[in-house]
Amino acid sequence: MVTESRPFVASTARGPTNQKERALAPDLARGAMLLLIALANGTGVFFASTPGVEPTPRGLERLVTIAQLELVNARAIPLFAFLFGYSLVQFTRRQEAAGSSPAAVRAVLLRRSCALLAFGAVHGILLYAGDILGTYGLIGLIFGLVLLHRGDRVHRAALWLLGLLGVYVVALSVVVAVGLIEGAGPRAAVPTTPFPSVAADSYVASVHLRWTEWPTNVMLLLAYFPIVWVGVWAARRRVLEEPARHHRLLHHGAVVGWSAGILGGLPMALLAGGLLAVDTSTAPWAKLLHEVSGIFGGLGYVCLFGLVVARLTSTSRRRSRFLTALTALGQRSLTGYLCQSVAWLVLASPYTLALGTRTGSTTFVAVGSAIAVWLVTLVGADLMRRRGYRGPAELVLRRLAYGRSRARADGR
Repeated sequence: MVTESRPFVASTARGPTNQKERALAPDLARGAMLLLIALANGTGVFFASTPGVEPTPRGLERLVTIAQLELVNARAIPLFAFLFGYSLVQFTRRQEAAGSSPAAVRAVLLRRSCALLAFGAVHGILLYAGDILGTYGLIGLIFGLVLLHRGDRVHRAALWLLGLLGVYVVALSVVVAVGLIEGAGPRAAVPTTPFPSVAADSYVASVHLRWTEWPTNVMLLLAYFPIVWVGVWAARRRVLEEPARHHRLLHHGAVVGWSAGILGGLPMALLAGGLLAVDTSTAPWAKLLHEVSGIFGGLGYVCLFGLVVARLTSTSRRRSRFLTALTALGQRSLTGYLCQSVAWLVLASPYTLALGTRTGSTTFVAVGSAIAVWLVTLVGADLMRRRGYRGPAELVLRRLAYGRSRARADGR
């Protein structure tokens, strides 16, 4: 009798991802996403509020403000969150394919999440309290302890959560519509949340404020867990690795996501642009509708990038230099994200250049600075790609997660 030999299963985790294993769509989306993050965070820093908008816009500032609220604010972070959830499954899949045991996969995932939480703490306290990395570290821990190695039935709950959010958006829309029709009460200013640390008059004072701002922000951003979970669900079906096979899903997702994002953000955008009068009781609901509908706007972006990659892979044309650079930035998104925070500290802080107070239009300075900073990181990432270097922040994170020997196994 012949017995079938069982394959050897490694008890330890494999090292980090090499370049040949990377999928185009997530990296392309991350590179473009960093422009949205720069626009959202940059305006927030220059105006010292969330969302960062000019209280009394004039002329072209109105159009820029409307575009900002319809396409960027509360839309960039959901896109970021989806891609983070997607990366959790990619990470797990690569570990399992290399023969790592379930215990080893969980151990390195938890170690990586703790390292990400530590990154977030340093970033959030020293540079920018609106940090998202700490929240992702916590979500990674939750995923590793609760959702790792769960079946499809469990992960389908993410779609139910998304459906409930859709119902919530409809309910909020009704509340806002009723408020606009009745129009009773005094007129409201644009509802914003102050961001005190970026308005501090010294770096020491800003760090002191960030000690309390950062933990609060981390907990508030846990509200994006459902969209991270949707990213997990999509990754289990390889939606972005095989966009052509999921063309219908991506097309419907883009249409529904963009429609919900645009319509849900419209009252807040028109209010901020000075084209709509809202009473004080309706304004907070308009702001909440803008934020919740942004989750669907982020999904619309994801689906759009998937359709773009499906189009690119269906032709034999060579990728443009711009798309290559954009992909390189997506592969170094952590470095690009941290570089933006350094730039805001230098460009916007009252104790450094304070560019927002030295010109006639803070709106244009904020948007122009965001685009310029993103372009610098785009060029820098492409230069690193040409020389075969990974991003420095990625190298540090990999070393913390995998150890020095494994992190070095995939090149410089």
